[in-house]
Amino acid sequence: MVTGTAGAGRAAWRVVLGLGVVSLAADMVYEGARSVTGPLLALLGVPMLLAGLVTGAGEAAALVLRLPFGARADRAGRYWPTTLTGYALTAVGVPLLALTPLLGAAGAGVACALLLLERVGKAVRSPSKSVLLARAAEQVGLGRGFGVHKAMDQVGAFVGPLLVAGVLALTGSLVPALAVLAVPGTIAMVLLVAVRRLAPDDVPPDPATPPGPTSTSATRRSWLGPARELPRPFWLFAAAAAAVGAGLTTFAVISYHLVDQGLLHATLVPVVYAGAMLAAAIGALVVGVVHDRVGPRAVLVVPALVATVPPLAFAPTLPAVLVGVAAWGLAGGLLDSTVKARVAELVPPGRRATAYGWFAAVQGLAAVAGGGLAGALATDAPQALTATVALLQVIASILMVAAATSARARP
Repeated sequence: MVTGTAGAGRAAWRVVLGLGVVSLAADMVYEGARSVTGPLLALLGVPMLLAGLVTGAGEAAALVLRLPFGARADRAGRYWPTTLTGYALTAVGVPLLALTPLLGAAGAGVACALLLLERVGKAVRSPSKSVLLARAAEQVGLGRGFGVHKAMDQVGAFVGPLLVAGVLALTGSLVPALAVLAVPGTIAMVLLVAVRRLAPDDVPPDPATPPGPTSTSATRRSWLGPARELPRPFWLFAAAAAAVGAGLTTFAVISYHLVDQGLLHATLVPVVYAGAMLAAAIGALVVGVVHDRVGPRAVLVVPALVATVPPLAFAPTLPAVLVGVAAWGLAGGLLDSTVKARVAELVPPGRRATAYGWFAAVQGLAAVAGGGLAGALATDAPQALTATVALLQVIASILMVAAATSARARP
C-alpha cells in the first residue's frame, strides 16, 4: 500500500529517480566494460582458464561479500558511506582498465585486479543502496519503486555496451572504448552526491537490534549472527529465489550456443546482450506496477518465465533463441527488482541490509550451481536441462506460496 502525504510521495520519487539515474550511469560503466572483458584479457595475454577463474571469482565476491557489508551497515544504521564507497570503486576502477594495454607485461595483472575491485565495489554498495531505495519506495509502492529503478538500471546496461561498441568501431582500439566510460562514471558520482542531499538522513540502528559485539572473535562472527534473527518467511523466499537462480542459465552459455551452432556471428553477440537488458528494463517496470496492485502473487511470474528459457534459448533456430534471450533478460530483471521489493516486505527495516546480503549470497551459490547445470546439459542433453529447470521452478513456486502464507500467519 502506498503511504505518506502527496509531498512525501513527490520527495520519495525524487530519491527513487535520482538513485535510478545513478544506477543507469554506473551500469553504463561496468556493463560497458563487461561486454569487452573477454577481448581485453585475450589482448593482454591472459590464458582462458585464468580469465574464467578471475571473472568467476569476481561474481562470487560481488554476491558473497554483501553478507559482511550488509550486516555492518545495519549495525551502524548508516547506509550512505558504503553506498558512496562502492560506487566510487566502480567509477574509478573501470576506466583505469583503459591503461592496462599500455602497461606491458604488468597489464594483465593490473587488469585482473581492477576487475576484481569493481566486483567488490558492487558488494560494498548493493545492500546499503537497496535499503535507501526501499526506504524511499515505501512511500510510493515498493514494487513500483524497485521496478522503476531496475528499468533505469537496465537502460544503462543496454546503452553501455553499445557506447563501447561504437567507440571501438570508430577507433579500432579498446583503450578509448574503455576510457570513455570515465564520463558516465563521473556523472554517477556527481549525481549520487546530489541524491544524498535529497534522501532522508541515516537513521540510528533498530532499537530491537542487540548491541554490537565487543570481543575480537565476536566481531569476526557478527555478520553471521543476525541471520538467526531474520524471519522464517524471508528464508522460505530466499530458498525460492535460489531455485529460480539455479534454473536461470547464464548468458555466457547461451552465447556459446549461438556462436558454436553458427546461428550468429560473435561480433553481434553484444548487441543481443543489449537487447536482453532492454527486455529486463521493460519487464521490471511493468511487473513492478503489477506487484503493487496484486501483491506477492506477482512474483510467481518469475519461475514461470524461467522455465521457458532452456527450450527456447537452446533451440536450433535463431528466432527461437532470440525469444529465449529476451525471456532470459526479462526473468533476470524481475529477479533483481520485484523479488527485491518482496524481500523489503518480509524483513523489518533495521535488518534489510543484512537480509539483502544473505539473499545475494544464496542467489550467488545457486547461480554457480545453475551455471554448472547448464554447461553440463545444454549441448548433450537439452531435454534433461529443460525438465530439470522446470522442476526447480515448480519447487520455487511452492516455496514462494509458503513464504506468503507464513508471512500472513505472523502476528
